[in-house]
Amino acid sequence: MARQADSAWGRYKALMLDSTVFLLDVDDTLLDNYRFGDDLETRLQQTFGAAERDRYRAIYSALRDELGYADYLGALQQFRVGLEDCIELLQMSAFMLEYPFADPVYPRAFEAIAHLRTLGTAAVLSDGDVVFQPRKIQRSGIWDAVDGRVRIEVHKERAGRNAALLSGFALRDDRGQAAAAGGNEARAG
Repeated sequence: MARQADSAWGRYKALMLDSTVFLLDVDDTLLDNYRFGDDLETRLQQTFGAAERDRYRAIYSALRDELGYADYLGALQQFRVGLEDCIELLQMSAFMLEYPFADPVYPRAFEAIAHLRTLGTAAVLSDGDVVFQPRKIQRSGIWDAVDGRVRIEVHKERAGRNAALLSGFALRDDRGQAAAAGGNEARAG
């Protein structure tokens, strides 16, 4: 398993050495993840009531603090305690996994990706869990827009620092953080 990960990282580094690579975050950079969060909270309140919505929110927040990334499905797994006989709970996982993530993609995000592809290679560097985050990127259409050049880390900042050691690199994320190396300057926008 480690060999596969090392091999994938090796291919990723080789790609970056070949050309200018634009690493894009997804959440709140290309896609309005707050919209998903609002829709999820609305659905939780409609299905389970305000108190249970608040309980999910507390579980989610504690898990995010512990892991350092959003784990919606992990929070749902913990949320199920005490609701084992509630059939509506099973529909919440479907709501999350089948959410229409193409809808909250920011206007012109795909145009921006297409433009970056004329200047180099566009790729996604995001953080999150290994089930929900790739599913979101696939369902949004972003996965296809970058030809599957997607890397999901536990903490994207660490991977971004590693990538900064390579030439021809630019990273843009939702926190206004940018890193650049090889003469490329990352700009807000």
